[in-house]
Amino acid sequence: HSESVSAGRAACRVIVHLDLDCFYAQVEMIQNPELRGKPLGVQQKYLVVTCNYEARKLGVKKLMSVKDAKEKCPQLVLVNGEDLTRYREVSYRVTELLGEFCPLVERLGFDENFVDITEMVEKRQNQLQQSGCSGVCVAGHVYNNQGELNILHVEKYALNLHDTTHVRLVIGSQIAEEFRGAIRARLGLTGCAGVASNKLLSKLVSGTFKPNQQTVLLPESCRDLIRSLAHIQKVPGIGYKTARRLETLGIRNVCDLQAFPSAVLEKELGVSVAQRIQKLSYGEDDSPVTPSGPPQSFSDEDSFKKCSSEVEVKEKIEELLPNLLARVYKDGRQPHTIRLTIRQFSSTDKWFNRESRQCPIPPHLIQKFGKESSDVISPLVAILMKLFRKMIDVDLPFHLTLVSICFSNLRDLPSSKKGSIGFYLKQTSPSSGSGK
Repeated sequence: HSESVSAGRAACRVIVHLDLDCFYAQVEMIQNPELRGKPLGVQQKYLVVTCNYEARKLGVKKLMSVKDAKEKCPQLVLVNGEDLTRYREVSYRVTELLGEFCPLVERLGFDENFVDITEMVEKRQNQLQQSGCSGVCVAGHVYNNQGELNILHVEKYALNLHDTTHVRLVIGSQIAEEFRGAIRARLGLTGCAGVASNKLLSKLVSGTFKPNQQTVLLPESCRDLIRSLAHIQKVPGIGYKTARRLETLGIRNVCDLQAFPSAVLEKELGVSVAQRIQKLSYGEDDSPVTPSGPPQSFSDEDSFKKCSSEVEVKEKIEELLPNLLARVYKDGRQPHTIRLTIRQFSSTDKWFNRESRQCPIPPHLIQKFGKESSDVISPLVAILMKLFRKMIDVDLPFHLTLVSICFSNLRDLPSSKKGSIGFYLKQTSPSSGSGK
């Protein structure tokens, strides 16, 4: 009975897959607005790991060697992307933002997230029925059931409320558009979205229209989408090794896998793997969206044309801290490390340079996190200004274009149960001890 209930729930899910456009390149363009409009590549070792769409139009591709990329596009601007700190922080901010809308958010690498919006859809569907509304409009594109791609604008495409499955997916498309709008408005990032009845299909359909667009997949189009895949390894969930083994059996595409005798496949790969990948070949995926672990840090930043005095730097820090402290308070863990990052403009090489300094947060301040934020802002500002002076000689002219604050090394609150060391530490007044 429990299996049939869970299968029923899986059948009526609405899942959004969000994939940020050329993520590393976008982060670099946000950090350095001068790069916008230029062909940009992000370099790790000897490879261009990603590039913006200006570079793609000129023939640069992901994972192309730097040498080949430069030959294709001599005007390509390259930035070093080997330090993943910024990308990781921005990535967590996206997941955190989605979590404000819905608790079921699963990270998939730095630039992708699954969101199970089934409950959100059900609430909106009930509201529509109660209001007596007879139609609902799709947001974005629809993957056509002949396998063709049709641009169906909001004002031209309405679905009848009597077709429950369609309506649920179309309501999902509206929610996906809201997600994308919030990510762009609050973080400055664009991305694509796919809306479908499971994780597999939402991921496959999300890249249909790029960049900064979204596509909804209706059930009758599932077969065409799956069969449009050029190679078996294009099916999410079928990795390199499994694909190589399937090739030795003569299975190169989805149609081959669908037609292959199940008994033979089970003998070759084992029952569970064989059954799972054959289900995937029909677009079936009942795996739930599993919320990812909490973020490893919280950061916020402000970029500007020029900041050239200690007073201005202090003001920027004071502006950033309240919102950041609110996020830490909401998370419930205590940070033990604070980091300040600045970006300087150098007129000699015309590059924007970033530099960071960090230090442990004093224990007496850690205890104040989660309480009245005004008590902790002033001492934190003092700490951050000390870090700032380690990077900048304030007696000389300086030109900053970014200030960023990050809280990291997050730990759970100490237990307050009697018998725990946390309980006894809380009972001891800092002034009553010997000071040792």
